[in-house]
Amino acid sequence: MPSPSAASSAAAATAVADAAATLSSREGYGGLIWLVSAAFFMQSLDSTIVNTAVPAIASALNESPLNMRSALTSYVLTLAILIPASPWLCDRFGTRRVFGVAISVFALGSLLCGISQTLPELVMARVLQGCGGAALMPVGRYVLVRTIDKRDFVQVMSTVATFGLLGSVLGPLLGGALVEYTNWRLIFLLNVPVGVVGVWLNLHEMPEYRLDTANRFDLFGFLLFAASSALLLAASEFAADETIRWGVMGALVLLAIFFGAAYVWHSRRTVHPVADLGLLRVRSVWVALSGNLLTRLGVSGMFLLIVLFLQVGCGWSPLMAGLMMVPQALGSISAKWLVNRTLIRLGYRRLLFGNTLIVAVLLAMFALLGPHTPMVLIALLMFVYGGFMGMQYTVMNTLIYTDLDIEHASMASSMASTTQYLSMSFGIALATILMQTLLHGQDSGAYVVAFRWTVIVLAVITAIASRVFARLEKIPKAPRVSSTA
Repeated sequence: MPSPSAASSAAAATAVADAAATLSSREGYGGLIWLVSAAFFMQSLDSTIVNTAVPAIASALNESPLNMRSALTSYVLTLAILIPASPWLCDRFGTRRVFGVAISVFALGSLLCGISQTLPELVMARVLQGCGGAALMPVGRYVLVRTIDKRDFVQVMSTVATFGLLGSVLGPLLGGALVEYTNWRLIFLLNVPVGVVGVWLNLHEMPEYRLDTANRFDLFGFLLFAASSALLLAASEFAADETIRWGVMGALVLLAIFFGAAYVWHSRRTVHPVADLGLLRVRSVWVALSGNLLTRLGVSGMFLLIVLFLQVGCGWSPLMAGLMMVPQALGSISAKWLVNRTLIRLGYRRLLFGNTLIVAVLLAMFALLGPHTPMVLIALLMFVYGGFMGMQYTVMNTLIYTDLDIEHASMASSMASTTQYLSMSFGIALATILMQTLLHGQDSGAYVVAFRWTVIVLAVITAIASRVFARLEKIPKAPRVSSTA
């Protein structure tokens, strides 16, 4: 039997070990926050800078502003197509290696975007950017889910998203200033040094999660999903043409439906599908995915629409248009600090239902703007809209994890990110199609009228999403899903 002194020494040693473990865990937690935040910052900076520079890039490449949608949609569609492969890549190669390669490829794609000479070259470089960016958000979320206690997850996601929103604040300002005073190519080259910092942080701070033996990759299912998504976006490109080729567009839509139905059939007969549709049996999961899809379908094109409205419709300079994007980002950042308390008080169902309706009303209010609207009123509307959108994004992004076991975190993260970017690509396409359809002439007044009717239609679509969130249970009692679902 050990002596009292020996027992106390052992207890002291255990206490010291526990304290060291706690300190180490806190240090790792902080480093991980910075790493994932750097990735989110790089992506948000890229997207917001590109939006404010669309008219200048279109002019430099001898294209119309609305034709630049392919440079935007090609990036987000690539993200949506490749994101489902991220869980298997993590299981097979480990989170540290996958995240590091993703940052490197994203930075390389940014470099190629900066030296592109034609729109096709820019689109191909954006696709390469998407190949790298496809792993950044889902892997970052997955690692946070695995590392952070569930009670702190919403707060941590809010913190990380805030750093990402800093990119949204700097993006419009940098984009407008670089376009007006230097060259639009620099807007892409800014990602290169950020990527270098991200690679360094990845080597030192990223935890390594992987399986000793990864499941077989569902290549056939992946190809079916990719084909369906790409064909739908291709159909939307034809729909935006001045002369719509109905036969070709109809054939593309039918093929997309066929491949989509084939994937549903295939996933039910595959042990480890690339997207586990069995998770949709959990109410909070299917509500999160379908509500996210509809909401982003309505709001994803707003960045591009606002820039076209201010620069082409109102005659603002790129810098002034970029400056007007800042209030929206500041509003989003401000709302992040209210998410936890509001969510605890109202719950997911009431918060998402009410907040989505408010977002729809704010979208409709943009139809009241015109070339002579005071700048202060536009900035105020942008700030309020950004605040409610920041609340919406954070709550939607965490809803999918509320009733799932940790073993499904990787798949849920992949499905959430896929839905997000797929809906963003179709949201941008829908906004440009509506704008193109409602645009009668190329003068500034025509752009203002088209903008007003477009935001009204998008507001109606967003309002419909509130009905989806109303399907949440007041007290979630979703069933646990087995690992083979």
